[in-house]
Amino acid sequence: MPTNLPPDYFAIEKRFRAAETLEEKIETLQEMISVVPKHKGTDHLRADLRRRLARLKEESQSHKGGGKHDSAFRVPKAGAGQVVVVGPGQVGKSTLVATLTGAEMGDGTAPQRTWEPVPVMLSFENIHLQLVDTPPLSRDFVEPRLKDLIRRADLVVLVVDLQQDPIGQLKDTIALLEESRIAPQDRQGRYLQGQPMTFLPFLVLVNKCDDQPADELYQIFCELLDEQWPCIPVSAFTSRNLDRLKQEMVEKLDLIRVYTKAPGKEPDFTRPFAMKKGSTVEDLAGRIHKDFLEKLKSARVWGKAVYDRQLVQRDYVLQDGDIVEIHI
Repeated sequence: MPTNLPPDYFAIEKRFRAAETLEEKIETLQEMISVVPKHKGTDHLRADLRRRLARLKEESQSHKGGGKHDSAFRVPKAGAGQVVVVGPGQVGKSTLVATLTGAEMGDGTAPQRTWEPVPVMLSFENIHLQLVDTPPLSRDFVEPRLKDLIRRADLVVLVVDLQQDPIGQLKDTIALLEESRIAPQDRQGRYLQGQPMTFLPFLVLVNKCDDQPADELYQIFCELLDEQWPCIPVSAFTSRNLDRLKQEMVEKLDLIRVYTKAPGKEPDFTRPFAMKKGSTVEDLAGRIHKDFLEKLKSARVWGKAVYDRQLVQRDYVLQDGDIVEIHI
């Protein structure tokens, strides 16, 4: 039976044969599998491609952990969300991350270039987020493992330099990411259903908005944009809008703060649980301990959407600021 493969398959196969790294081979092989039609004529081909993919992944795993270069791009997630900071070179990414977190980035000299991902923690209103500073995105070369790191992110923060063609930097960076099958969530409607893309929430930081003349430049930048972008004017030098940025990151990650208390005791407001919007009492119980989830009967909640000490069931949808007393 004929396979009737689409033209895309042969173009991707050509890229697969030219791939030099395991990561590139895995990525292109996954694309090949995604475009093969599903019918009896392609059963053997799809099975063969899946076997090849399994072997490549096994080989990739055997190489992991052996060298610094491999491990540097595999950043385990920490905190309530992983925020990957990307952008062209010399836009001030590292300085922004250092100002936001108080972390030491580089040796204190300028300008700096980040050669490998640098994860640091950011605390905002008792919510802990992981920020990952990354090497510059450039058409000259992008480390394939950097693309994988971005795909696994919970939020992408894209930094451009207001003083150095910010519109060109924004367009070039987005185009480069889209060529790597990574796109902003807001652009999802532009792609055909089933197209192999990773869609992520984005924030655009327009850096070096340091003074009033910069404000005027920022207004011109906004007026010249040909589409709506979630932009924030910031300054690593003056710390302008960095608190607003922290709040925006929490909102983009769809996080709420939920506090717990033991019966007869006061709640601990210093250690909230950062939960996704839409989470339930059942989800919270599972976060506390698996035994709580198994034995959960009901809960009492103090919050804006209930009266104090209201008895709720395990499917109650939590709200930001709720105080929950678990009953098992």
